Amino acid sequence: GLPDDQIQKGKDIKSISEIVQDGKKFKITVTTGSKVLTNEFTIGEECEMEMLTGEKVKAVVQMEGNNKLVANLKGLKSVTELNGDTITNTMTMGDLTYKRISKRI
Repeated sequence: GLPDDQIQKGKDIKSISEIVQDGKKFKITVTTGSKVLTNEFTIGEECEMEMLTGEKVKAVVQMEGNNKLVANLKGLKSVTELNGDTITNTMTMGDLTYKRISKRI
């Protein structure tokens, strides 16, 4: 539903994600240019997370298997899967899907 130039801008954005795990506690920091987004949560417990828009929402993050984080944020389903040195993040809202594949640096 987005114009081609907007889709290309999204594809061209470079970001760095840092994921720190301490048992069931996670801290995820995503740096895109000068914007830094940090969310902290414990698996299975309600938390407040900041979305890319800056809006803060309540969510519960679940672990599927030992490498997949799943969260539902206000109608948006986010699945982050770690396989070796590759992170795949898929976000789905209605019939729209966004998928980003990242490599460990």
